[in-house]
Amino acid sequence: MQSREVDATAVEVLLAAAVAAPSIHNTQPWRFGLDPESRSIEVRVDRRRRLPMADPDARAQHLSVGAAVFNLRVAAAHLGWDPLVRLLPEADDPDLLARMRLAGRRADTPLSLRGLYDAVERRHTSRMPFTGRPVPDAIVTEMIGSARAEGAHLEVPDIPGTRRLLRLTQAAEMRNVAHRDHLGEARRWVTAPGTDAAYGIPTTALGPRDASGRMPVRDFVGAVPAPWLPVARFERHAQVALLWTSRDRREDWVRAGQALQRVLLTATRHGLRTSMLHQAMEWPDLRAAMAGPRRHCCPQLVIRFGYGPEGGRTPRAVADAVPARVAPARG
Repeated sequence: MQSREVDATAVEVLLAAAVAAPSIHNTQPWRFGLDPESRSIEVRVDRRRRLPMADPDARAQHLSVGAAVFNLRVAAAHLGWDPLVRLLPEADDPDLLARMRLAGRRADTPLSLRGLYDAVERRHTSRMPFTGRPVPDAIVTEMIGSARAEGAHLEVPDIPGTRRLLRLTQAAEMRNVAHRDHLGEARRWVTAPGTDAAYGIPTTALGPRDASGRMPVRDFVGAVPAPWLPVARFERHAQVALLWTSRDRREDWVRAGQALQRVLLTATRHGLRTSMLHQAMEWPDLRAAMAGPRRHCCPQLVIRFGYGPEGGRTPRAVADAVPARVAPARG
């Protein structure tokens, strides 16, 4: 089946979807290269946007780029292409994390990707309190299947298991706030009201602090006076899920990022709000504890989900796609 040309309008749609992906501290650590002749888009990690304290191994960077790759796939399917993705395609170019070729649509191409396109723009991280209304089992099952479709696992624990994940996250949060360099790094990515910044997190998107202290939302400001951060009561029974992979290679991180975004878009399509709890992943002992007694479980992220307000939006930088043949590799 013949598909459309890779014109300027198509590129704009593709890149707008890609940069709508979530990224740690809204660093947006991606770069794009375009080769119109082969109908391919190269996605590279931008090492300039690395977080040495929160992400020393660049694992979260790879998750962020993986989420952008998944959004590219969704937008490509929406435009009528069959997106064929190869991860880490060149051993001598470690910054090149994915190459996506825009192939003509096959008659048997599933509609699952195209059905998620409308959720790309609507998905936003919400750090606000949720209502506590239980999410139906059918939706949770679909979220679990979304992770599995991308080669990852999504575990939704029972109440004791949820409390354990939140306790570990709270322990990590306490370490982060007490660690001067760790907290200082987080503060540098907070932007003040009225600032025309394309990266980082506006104070309007930080959300309130939990009055009960049960919900370990990330504290980006520490002891700095922050009158714009109110105190609110969060849901008593949080609903969370642990995203994990069986192995912990760079390729697995990118796959986990695609799984993350597929789960988030699936949740958004059903009217859910989501946020990410990454703190425990920033400390090796707490990340290992997240796995519990399971073998071959490499925790990647905790997702909080439920019904509630949208929360403040984070900005996005306008993405340009340079010619893929000359896209520089950063060493």
